[in-house]
Amino acid sequence: MKHLILYAHPNPSSFNNAILETTVKTLENKGHEVSVRDLYSLDFNPVLKGSDFEGFQSGHTPSDIEKEHEYISRADVITFINPIWWTGLPAILKGYVDRVFSYGFAYKYGEDGNVIGLLKGKKGLIINTHGTPKEIYDANGMTDALKKTSDMGIFEFCGVEVADHLLFGSVPVVDDETRKDMLTQIEDKLNSLF
Repeated sequence: MKHLILYAHPNPSSFNNAILETTVKTLENKGHEVSVRDLYSLDFNPVLKGSDFEGFQSGHTPSDIEKEHEYISRADVITFINPIWWTGLPAILKGYVDRVFSYGFAYKYGEDGNVIGLLKGKKGLIINTHGTPKEIYDANGMTDALKKTSDMGIFEFCGVEVADHLLFGSVPVVDDETRKDMLTQIEDKLNSLF
């Protein structure tokens, strides 16, 4: 399978980077082809501009978006690896979705106004970290809300089948042994899914 990982964390020493390394290694060890788009290293421009819309409407998609469309088109699986900041996606990843998961490429509207996902046949996986304890997010409904906004609001909206959504809480305050266990959970999940 061909995997595309959209990675969004600015600190190369972060636990998210350990998740990225574990994900790539696990998939490659199983013979999968993996492409990583590290949005911070790429200095991806997350700002959707009027000129982007003009390009979409005229059939002249901006070159940086066209390049990302190529990566997505080739992928069988799209994985987001990112922290949760202010109960949402980091701005660079949200901007990537705004610009790249564009109308006419990732979705369109049918004659009756219904949404047609254009990325059917692809699977999606989301791996998130956050500082709040998981039990608090589970109890106050935030875990479900995060799954709805990303799983349904992005992937399913575009026709992508959600394989799973893993959320790991308290990451800044847990010990290294707990983080190692989190990485093992990710490795086990990848081995069971793919």
